[in-house]
Amino acid sequence: MSGKYLVTGGAGYVGSVVARHLIEAGDEVVVLDNLSTGFREGVPEGAGFIEGDIRDSAKWLDPSYDAVLHFAAFSQVGESVARPEKYWDNNVGGTMALLAAMREAGVRTLVFSSTAATYGEPAELPVAESAPTAPTNPYGASKLAVDHMISGEAAAHGLGAVSLRYFNVAGAYGDLGERHDPESHLIPLVLQVAQGRRESVSVYGDDYPTPDGTCVRDYIHVADLAEAHLLALRAATPGEHLILNLGNGNGFSVREVVDTVRRVTGHPVPEVVAPRRDGDPAVLVASADAAREKLGWRPRRTDLAGIVADAWAFAQRRAAGDVR
Repeated sequence: MSGKYLVTGGAGYVGSVVARHLIEAGDEVVVLDNLSTGFREGVPEGAGFIEGDIRDSAKWLDPSYDAVLHFAAFSQVGESVARPEKYWDNNVGGTMALLAAMREAGVRTLVFSSTAATYGEPAELPVAESAPTAPTNPYGASKLAVDHMISGEAAAHGLGAVSLRYFNVAGAYGDLGERHDPESHLIPLVLQVAQGRRESVSVYGDDYPTPDGTCVRDYIHVADLAEAHLLALRAATPGEHLILNLGNGNGFSVREVVDTVRRVTGHPVPEVVAPRRDGDPAVLVASADAAREKLGWRPRRTDLAGIVADAWAFAQRRAAGDVR
């Protein structure tokens, strides 16, 4: 049975891929995005589009919507440290306005794009949902605050909600991929070196207690991530707030990523070792056991070379002007 969904932030990377999956499933999709970090060309064909701010959600939400999938947030860790007020205002204040609009319109299902940054530097690996939440930056703190808000909304007003805490999202889905500006994610940065757009990639620390001395991270394909959101819509239960981690379950080091890009692209990728960054844990890998149990979710695109190949294909198409 098809539904009608509002996708906030649906002109961004993850939001656009989720919107595309909903459309392919036969659902009606309306994207709400102010384009401050998203791209109009990222809105999938077949989706309605509203250029507007989540603070004004009450203008557009009405009882015809079955649910909201909420991706509209600022997500740059460094910027959140320098400008915390921007993150509290948009991520927390904007979501508060969205929840009020949903309550007024009688829209009682929400899937929220949360983050592993809520855990900070976990003491145990892999990271499970039972791990203490201790964010180390305003970005993670703002997302954790929203999770608390959603829990209160569910308990007090019957909202059925699922928060999905991502680790590292990568890859592409056809003509939808990463186009952040500025770019801060490892795989697209390394691909820019392969394209000749950057001279080298910085490796922040090569003396960590890992097999090759570089940080290990959990990478999940954006299409696997999108499939989890569709499953989460079905799992949302009135009056309950479910919080689930999403990850590949396997870790890949920075050097493994760089070496994989070299193999996939056939291009040299010079690297420069730089000092460690403050707050970078040696290993950060998710336990997605709860998502498997609660959603029946199984990531299918877990091979690093395949993830890189999809991202490379998108980067090449974009460089050639074949992507809107």
